[in-house]
Amino acid sequence: MRTILILFCIIPMIGCSNDNQADQVSIRLSNVSEFNFENIVVDTSTGRVSFENIASGEQTDYKTFQKAYRYAFVQLEIEGKTYTLQPIDYVGEETLKTGNYTYEIDADTTKEQYTSLSLKLVKD
Repeated sequence: MRTILILFCIIPMIGCSNDNQADQVSIRLSNVSEFNFENIVVDTSTGRVSFENIASGEQTDYKTFQKAYRYAFVQLEIEGKTYTLQPIDYVGEETLKTGNYTYEIDADTTKEQYTSLSLKLVKD
């Protein structure tokens, strides 16, 4: 009888998971380029999120994501021209753990639309 009682107490706990943990990934953007960024959109695989414009050397406030990886889709404008960082996929990548992170974004406007941006992940 005691064994049955213990099983009834343990089994419900096994089925529980902490889904809120992924909701606690906060990301901000830092513009480490010499250019001002406008109309910024980031997608960490859960949908597009708009960020405010960022002047050169500045950073945004944090935004919360359901999940994120060490890199992401980023699209922005520099002097009216669109630049895009387009990941192929996230196969083999692990999601970021709970915490605050910064995507440092740099730009080289001498390159093409899809090769001009670079992103570096920083754990804050």
